[in-house]
Amino acid sequence: MSTPATNTPATNTLESRADYRHFQPITTRWADNDAYGHVNNVVYYSYFDTAVNQHMIEKGVLAPDKGSAIALVVETQCRYFAPITFPDRVTVGVRVAHMGRSSVRYELALFRNDEDAPAAAGHYVHVYVDNTTRRPTPIPEDVAAVLRTMVVAPAEKA
Repeated sequence: MSTPATNTPATNTLESRADYRHFQPITTRWADNDAYGHVNNVVYYSYFDTAVNQHMIEKGVLAPDKGSAIALVVETQCRYFAPITFPDRVTVGVRVAHMGRSSVRYELALFRNDEDAPAAAGHYVHVYVDNTTRRPTPIPEDVAAVLRTMVVAPAEKA
């Protein structure tokens, strides 16, 4: 017999809102629903992207037209636990699981309405590159300072 899908394979339990550092509300739209009556899977990735980018804009560190470094998505993943439908209220929980010299791994969860357990959870990786050469470059210090406030150490996730 298989075990139910979870977003934390090491602990085999679903996480909750308390496991995330930043929260971004997302408004679902009628157009997000597909023929099956729920938000289409590809829309979840746009919710992830919107949550991270909105946070970085609010912190004043996302301005691709002004800096020499930009962040490109190089990896994404999402696991689905429960459907989201219009007009659900969605909150995206965001945390940083790892920061390298030029990359950051975000872990995200989508929470429906007032539910504590996620409807979906996933991650994506940004690699910072030079805006001209597109070669990896160190994460700018102002960005790194914001990211450090979102880091969750492995012990905190257990």
